[in-house]
Amino acid sequence: MTGAIQLRGIFPPIPTPFEPDGAVAHEHLAANLGRWNETPLSGYVVLGSTGEYVYLTWEERLKILEVARRHIPASRRLIAGTGWESTQVTIEFTRRAADRGADAALVVTPCYYKAAMKPEVLRAHYERVAGASPIPVILYNVPQFTGVNLPPGLAAELGRHPQITGIKDSTGDVGQVQELVRLAPPGFQVVVGMAETLLASLATGACGAVLAFANIAPHQCVELQRLHDEGKLEEARALQWRMVPSARAVTSTYGIRGLKAAMDLLGYYGGPPRPPLPPATPDEVAAIRGLLRDAGLL
Repeated sequence: MTGAIQLRGIFPPIPTPFEPDGAVAHEHLAANLGRWNETPLSGYVVLGSTGEYVYLTWEERLKILEVARRHIPASRRLIAGTGWESTQVTIEFTRRAADRGADAALVVTPCYYKAAMKPEVLRAHYERVAGASPIPVILYNVPQFTGVNLPPGLAAELGRHPQITGIKDSTGDVGQVQELVRLAPPGFQVVVGMAETLLASLATGACGAVLAFANIAPHQCVELQRLHDEGKLEEARALQWRMVPSARAVTSTYGIRGLKAAMDLLGYYGGPPRPPLPPATPDEVAAIRGLLRDAGLL
């Protein structure tokens, strides 16, 4: 692996803000980034799962990348979600993302024909994408959404490709993260996607994380990694346990609607999800408010 991007640190997969009529709210995107830029985050993932990328058109995705790049300092990395079901379309969109300033491409596993997504098919897909990509490629494994789990052994093999720099593993399975780290070739970076298991994942050798929770608690997520790195494990464990209920609320419990509701409560612009995703109900908002207070975020 020779792709030149460092994935150490905390990266939020930023939500795509929508107006009440469903249009992309570019001004709110810029304002949110302005607030996040005041925190010690290492960079951002744009057009990830939390960004509702599956509900965005080709043109909307490119415009979002343009707006994001204008408001993300060059010192912070912009990782663009560029995966599509088709290998050829993924290649073309990755090139377009690079043209718009993306520093790396996060490429989700194809999944619509999941029975056909055998290891050899996934290997060929990623090798073709990486071979044509002008920017480093990050594998993206999120089987809770795709139904396709990228095996650690295959990920490690792909990590020997000069343009594949790492993997985001969002399984929440610390054992799988440990296996990824154990098998990783030199320079292949493992980042995780679940705040509830952040400390355990760092302890197994993950170098960073892409966390939805970091959109609303950037300082806490960065602090947890700092405490781990400094060997202050008792403090790190205490912070991890405080984070779990609210982190779970904005991911597995309420999903994107919960995250956007939490953002609204904390002074960001969350706004509505794009249909068919529903907004949070008043009862859900009340529950989220209580969890944010318990976590010291509100």
